Amino acid sequence: MLIRLLGARLRSYRQPIALLVLLQFVQTCASLYLPTLNADIIDKGVVKGDTGYILGHGGWMLTVSVVQLVCNVGAVFLGARTAAAVARDIRSDVFDRVQSFSAREVGHFSAPSLITRTTNDVQQVQMVVLMAFTLMVAAPIMCFGGIFMALGQDVPLSAVLLGVVPVLGVAVMLIVRRMRPLFRTMQDRLDNVNRILREQITGVRVIRAFVKDGYEQRRFHSANTELTRVQLGTGQLMALMFPVVMTVVNLSSVAVVWFGAHRIDSGAMEVGALTAFLSYLMQIVMAVMMATFMFMMVPRAEVCAERIQEVLSTDSTVVPPADPVREPRVHGHLRLRGAGFGYPGAEAPVLHDVDLEARPGETTAVIGSTGSGKSTLLGLVPRLFDATEGTVLVDGHDVRDLAPEVLARTVGLVPQRPYLFSGTVASNLRYGRPDATDEELWDALETAQARDFVERMDGGLDAPIAQGGSNVSGGQRQRLAIARVLVHRPEIYLFDDSFSALDYATDAALRAALARRTADATVLIVAQRVSTIRDADRILVLDEGRVVGRGTHAELMADNETYREIVLSQLTESEAAGEGPGARQRAASMTAPAPRTGPEAEGSA
Repeated sequence: MLIRLLGARLRSYRQPIALLVLLQFVQTCASLYLPTLNADIIDKGVVKGDTGYILGHGGWMLTVSVVQLVCNVGAVFLGARTAAAVARDIRSDVFDRVQSFSAREVGHFSAPSLITRTTNDVQQVQMVVLMAFTLMVAAPIMCFGGIFMALGQDVPLSAVLLGVVPVLGVAVMLIVRRMRPLFRTMQDRLDNVNRILREQITGVRVIRAFVKDGYEQRRFHSANTELTRVQLGTGQLMALMFPVVMTVVNLSSVAVVWFGAHRIDSGAMEVGALTAFLSYLMQIVMAVMMATFMFMMVPRAEVCAERIQEVLSTDSTVVPPADPVREPRVHGHLRLRGAGFGYPGAEAPVLHDVDLEARPGETTAVIGSTGSGKSTLLGLVPRLFDATEGTVLVDGHDVRDLAPEVLARTVGLVPQRPYLFSGTVASNLRYGRPDATDEELWDALETAQARDFVERMDGGLDAPIAQGGSNVSGGQRQRLAIARVLVHRPEIYLFDDSFSALDYATDAALRAALARRTADATVLIVAQRVSTIRDADRILVLDEGRVVGRGTHAELMADNETYREIVLSQLTESEAAGEGPGARQRAASMTAPAPRTGPEAEGSA
């Protein structure tokens, strides 16, 4: 899997890789040549007392060393640069693929795992590429070249190598085989730690509110301990590898000196040759050590490559059309015909046989109990996921046939959990339309009942927004998200329970302002509050993914038991009928001008 992941991406860097291999070849050959020069200096210069020979060959050794140094620096530079470029390409590919995922694929992998795969997993692959360029290219040349040069010094003594190299190879492979499954477990444990940490950072307010600090500390400690246990297992195997290698090396060095001394004593071998042979033995061992470093990293990189490839080989269920409609007649007419959605392997679909029609200039509302499929229904329109049955039509065109940019321009969604990006108020409002003027931004904020608190923020439109909007309250975040979609100016507005964090007065003022602003657009609202949707032109009642009622508030109160139960769980009978003090207060707030100042019960983030 690692070769499959890197193969196509390394082809783009064939020229720097070819130059890198050439430099590694030259510097390795220079390294192999130095012990032979040293042997000649000892045997022909030092032993015979020839100072001129020593100085001449010493200068040549210095030249070869400089060439080795320059080639080594150049190879490392090219290797690091190419490895970083390959990692950049892999991260870009993973990011592009994740961006194409629908909610189904993101839920399958989970956000923490996708983050780990894009960062830590890619980093492990990058390290293996770097080690391959800096070590593995030179290792086989040095190993086989060292054997060849050692044979040139003394053939009988080279028999020691026949026992050393196979023993080293077998020892390393046995250890590496045990490390691979541990690395797979390590990455899974790392995912788990990231998931728990993400939950605890995001939900810190809930943790404090329920005084669950101790419980969360124990939960994180448990996950952290599991990760540490696996890391200790791999660390123990790594720690075992070096003593094994060094033991074999030292024993082989003793054997070389022992047998070499006998051959020198018998006159069959020169002292310089023994010195060169020991140098070549160390170079061979160094080559095995370099390969050992690689073998230590390859199993983890292989696991990481498998995890990365899982993401890259997963196709989104939301596929762009092959022949998209780019210039439809845009009026904002929305229709669902027998639409349904179900997850693979689920016992029952989330939505089944939903018919809905929303026209320009009208407000259509969807209400139902928790888990009835309201948010899923809204998600089908902007193709957060595609309907598994039936069709979703915008101006007569199936949304699956519309070009993504056309659908994004036509449909504006305020999700149930609005998200703000790190930046400023202005950068968030211009997210859907970068060319919007400041006047348009303030106008959208006015409609969304957000102008007051934005003006009070230090910097106004240039006030900083933290990641996720964590420096503003839940109600402020909802209103900024509504202002963002107003700046976008789509033909179809989708509000997924987007008023839940607002107090009744702000909610009423906001809906009154929205009614004026979206008078010619199609509005589809999902809400839990009956007061938010009771004046809609059409109300759709969902229960367990099926439509169990449709009509106006009065019609549904008269003949739909499910709707009556929802309404009476929030209002009294007289308020539901539009009578009583509570109903009169809401009616007054609907006609009153939008409040500019006053307390805001906005809910928490």
